Amino acid sequence: MSHSVIQLLPDHIANQIAAGEVIQRPSSVVKELVENAIDAGANSIEVHIKDAGRTLIQVSDNGSGMSEPDAMMCFERHATSKLKSADELFNLQTKGFRGEALASIAAIAHVDLRTKQSEDEIGTHVIINGSKVEEVVPDVCKDGTSFQVKNLFFNVPARRNFLKSDKVEFKHILNEFERIAIPHSQVEFKLVHNNETIYSLPISNLKQRLTNMFGKSSENKWVPLKEETDIVGLSGFIGKPEFAKKSRGEQYFFVNNRFFKSSHFHHAVSKAYSDLLKPDTHASYVLFFDVDPTKLDVNVHPTKTEIKFEEDRLIYAILHTAIKNSLGKYNVMPTLDFEAEMSFDVPAEVRKSIPREPEIKTSDNYNPFQSTSKPANSGVSSGQSKAIRSAGFEKEINQSWTSSFSDLQIDEEQEDEQQSLQADVLLDRQWMIQSPYIVTGMEKQFVYVHYRRAYERIVYEELMRTFISNPIPSQGMLFPIHLDMNKKEQELWKENESLLKQFGLDWNMEGECIEITAVPVVLPEDRMEPFLSKLVDQMEHAQIERGELAHHFLLSLSKAAGMKKGLVKNIEMAQDIIERLTACEDQNYSPAGLKIKRTLSFEQLETL
Repeated sequence: MSHSVIQLLPDHIANQIAAGEVIQRPSSVVKELVENAIDAGANSIEVHIKDAGRTLIQVSDNGSGMSEPDAMMCFERHATSKLKSADELFNLQTKGFRGEALASIAAIAHVDLRTKQSEDEIGTHVIINGSKVEEVVPDVCKDGTSFQVKNLFFNVPARRNFLKSDKVEFKHILNEFERIAIPHSQVEFKLVHNNETIYSLPISNLKQRLTNMFGKSSENKWVPLKEETDIVGLSGFIGKPEFAKKSRGEQYFFVNNRFFKSSHFHHAVSKAYSDLLKPDTHASYVLFFDVDPTKLDVNVHPTKTEIKFEEDRLIYAILHTAIKNSLGKYNVMPTLDFEAEMSFDVPAEVRKSIPREPEIKTSDNYNPFQSTSKPANSGVSSGQSKAIRSAGFEKEINQSWTSSFSDLQIDEEQEDEQQSLQADVLLDRQWMIQSPYIVTGMEKQFVYVHYRRAYERIVYEELMRTFISNPIPSQGMLFPIHLDMNKKEQELWKENESLLKQFGLDWNMEGECIEITAVPVVLPEDRMEPFLSKLVDQMEHAQIERGELAHHFLLSLSKAAGMKKGLVKNIEMAQDIIERLTACEDQNYSPAGLKIKRTLSFEQLETL
């Protein structure tokens, strides 16, 4: 006898399954509730968070509110006020539309809803625990809606255990909050975490909103962009090249005020900035696409961050051209003036000077049949060349000089790496120093050492040994360094306070400024501000835990403390570098993984 094995899932289980797609972490709840508040016409929204959303997420707004029947119906699966027919899926003007979010949230949390419409005298109070309605009563409420979501994933412990640290989870909340607050500058926003105000954003224009969010130091970094076509309207701001960052932080695309991600359009932006950015840096942008909703499909993914464009290739070309035009219009990049006179641009000091007839020098002793070619000596003086020849190594040194260093790649992250071989060569019977290299002989071989990388390795290992047990020695600043930081950056600084102090840093915090009063003693004065800025960048954009973050800090500090070209001035300094390098655990590679030394045996030299 046959029997049925397929059955319809109960609503509360179906909602928990749906929650796995829609509500991935606390930031998903924040996104859904804040977007609902905007769809309800609110112009003031407050978000209160406790323990990165594990304990409490509360979103309050002054929007249209709900009647008692709607307050109950909104928790039903696929209940929505934003769609009435399937055709409206392709002409969406709102944020949420599936009707899954509130049902999913109620299935995995304790929900407390208070709501009231302006025309009603009294509101509605609804309490739901894990999809089970506990209470529905009339209550005195403010106009609008207030959602309290407590104990997220209380009945799905596997999902709760999947959550990361509070630091990581709150970073996701900040990201979602920013993606909503940026395009809605006509709405007042407030974000509070553990009773501390992170953002308090008044109603403003877009540029002021960006300044309020990213700090006053960002006010002059933006270039406006505006382009209107029949296919797409483009507007917003792009960052000046000199403000580019090592990581992709302040990069936002919005279509019809909805945040989305697109590697395709990001490539158009990167291409427009080609030859303007330093290696491994990324320009900031906040760009808005105004597109006919019927030519979009936002229903691609439950998070609604992936969107299909019907005319994506044309939009790519328009975006690329618009960015190039804005950079040229505001003199951010060089442009050709085709109306200018086609003549040489002679410097003013030359134009004012009196022309002199060139002198022609001749040699009475010139013999065209005499060979005048001389071996290249890499800038070595005649006395030094004689010393090399007397040792019998002139040809070998010149031939092997560049080939031996063909795999010592230049580190583009350090400005002082952009260097060529210098003419100041120091020689004695055992050592030769030519910036940035030391050449010495030991155990029947030559050893070529890139001494700045060697010094980075030495500093890194010495700092590591100190850091494990004690704070890195610091020095007080006679004139403190002032760093402008937005609220998000200040929060990250506070979260890593103990780690930063372990690195020998000390500071005072006031308003949007941090005053650095002490820095690590190994840090050169001219590298202090770049080093501190890099620390902020690493904390803001690196998805890493404390131990790995400490490694990145040590790496940055050792690079900042690295010797500058030409700093080895005598044989004693060179010998000290080699002896300290020999004591290192890793003598072959810098902390960044670049090769430090190469050996050349006498047998290899003999074959050259």
